[in-house]
Amino acid sequence: MLSPFAAKASESAGRAADIPDDPVRTCFQRDRDRVLHSKPFRRLKHKTQVFIDPAGDHYRTRMTHTLEVSQIARTVGRALRLNEDLIEAIALGHDLGHTPFGHAGESALDEAVRSYWSDFPSVNPNPPGFRHYEQSLRIVDVLEELNLTVETRAGIDGHSKGRKDLTAHDGEPTSTLEAAVVRISDRIAYLNHDLDDALRSGIISEVPEQFNRIGLNHSERVGAMVQDVILQSLDEPAIKMSASLLDSMNDLKEWLFENVYLLYPQKYPDIKKAQNLVGELFTYFVQPGNLPDRYEGVQGAIDYIAGMTDRFAIDTYAKIKLPNAWKA
Repeated sequence: MLSPFAAKASESAGRAADIPDDPVRTCFQRDRDRVLHSKPFRRLKHKTQVFIDPAGDHYRTRMTHTLEVSQIARTVGRALRLNEDLIEAIALGHDLGHTPFGHAGESALDEAVRSYWSDFPSVNPNPPGFRHYEQSLRIVDVLEELNLTVETRAGIDGHSKGRKDLTAHDGEPTSTLEAAVVRISDRIAYLNHDLDDALRSGIISEVPEQFNRIGLNHSERVGAMVQDVILQSLDEPAIKMSASLLDSMNDLKEWLFENVYLLYPQKYPDIKKAQNLVGELFTYFVQPGNLPDRYEGVQGAIDYIAGMTDRFAIDTYAKIKLPNAWKA
């Protein structure tokens, strides 16, 4: 029933450590289940997507973002007869490595790590930073030892585009078509739900008319993007979009950066406070003797902080920085 371009579980390159076959589930189903039942996945419900501590229950978190990516990717994958289990495994695991406080926390931890290594040029002449997709892979490989398949790991490692425009090459399979589906579905998901949340927050009052050509509301825009990807990619060895949709998505991404992502910290000063909090946590935990058991050194400090939820980071900061009488 699968497309000839789909990844077959029976042809998987396997795992780093061999395990007996499951009598019911394929290897990709087991990957999905291992991610779904992991502690890092559960912590996503208390990690920021864009809006920190919003006064409302309907804003996206990192968990709901992950579920929306999974739903969009599975819809595309089913229509193209790709391997839905592999798609879901990649989608559920793609953001496990995100820090508390969303991209604000990620940039703060990246800056803190680079600043630390810049003081030791002889030890590390090319100071590394922090990237959430690399941390996601470290979580499934090292911290949780989920022992996922080669295909799922490759999809998690290659999902992120940052602020870069989507190009026709992003739909070309560097590992599997399923990974390419998740990479594009991630962009479809966050463009639309971040726009929806920005309207709800009041940081923007309306969607510019130029994007009405995609759709007039959230549902129409998601549907138009998904259908375009499906129609352009049917019976093709790559995930494609029409030139007009590709241009519209890149324009919408840039508009969101200029009017939401970069403007939000200016209108909401607590963003800077959250970033300072992350930086101070790193400064504290990178010092010898401050990390809990199982964590050690610079990488241990990165692992510990990146794994925190928003509220655990705040509670930890209060514990190490504030006098007991002030905590209430």
